[in-house]
Amino acid sequence: MSSARRVLADNGLGLFFAVIFLMALVGQFFAGLAQFNNDQHAEGLDTITWADYLTSADFVTDVTENWQSEYLQFLLYILATVWLIQRGSPESAARDEAGRESDADQMLGEHTVPESPRWARTGGVRTTVLSNSLVLAMGLIFLVSWLVQSIGGWGMYNETRLQRMQDPLTYPAYLLNADFWSRTLQNWQSEFLAVGSMAVLSIYLRQRGSPESKPVGAAHADTGETG
Repeated sequence: MSSARRVLADNGLGLFFAVIFLMALVGQFFAGLAQFNNDQHAEGLDTITWADYLTSADFVTDVTENWQSEYLQFLLYILATVWLIQRGSPESAARDEAGRESDADQMLGEHTVPESPRWARTGGVRTTVLSNSLVLAMGLIFLVSWLVQSIGGWGMYNETRLQRMQDPLTYPAYLLNADFWSRTLQNWQSEFLAVGSMAVLSIYLRQRGSPESKPVGAAHADTGETG
């Protein structure tokens, strides 16, 4: 196998989602631009170019309000599955494996192997950071996305108010406004439903060959097994 084909084979999952993400983002951009200009035309206002729409509050808000909810979902799920279990779900640890586990289980300190990350064996702050790095990354992306969404939503909301000859809101006032929380909570509730459904449905349903599923012949009560 050539080196290029090996790279593709070894990174197929990440590359697949990167490609369909970019395709969906580009599609969203052009569909959003068309819808925005349709609305502008219907209201007797000037249409905008693709460059203007790319940096507009509308596009930024539409993108980031989905990103923040997705990363909040991952953040909460990663944290919740440390201590909480769902009997029969491959998405859950077994009852006797819940918690942060021992250094031996986590291959830390003297239990590392030559291929272990360097920070896994050093101890102290660096090992603590590595031990929580996934949650830290998810949390940071969530907070940044939520901040950008709130700023973009604030701009959109004030544009609408100005068109209606109303005074704009300050940023703190917008954070307490129903528009901000409606945009936020409509995304959160769908993410919580999806991840909860995955944990529960995977108790009884299977997908042969997927590590997100138990083996087809595994008992419904088997917990933490993957196929």
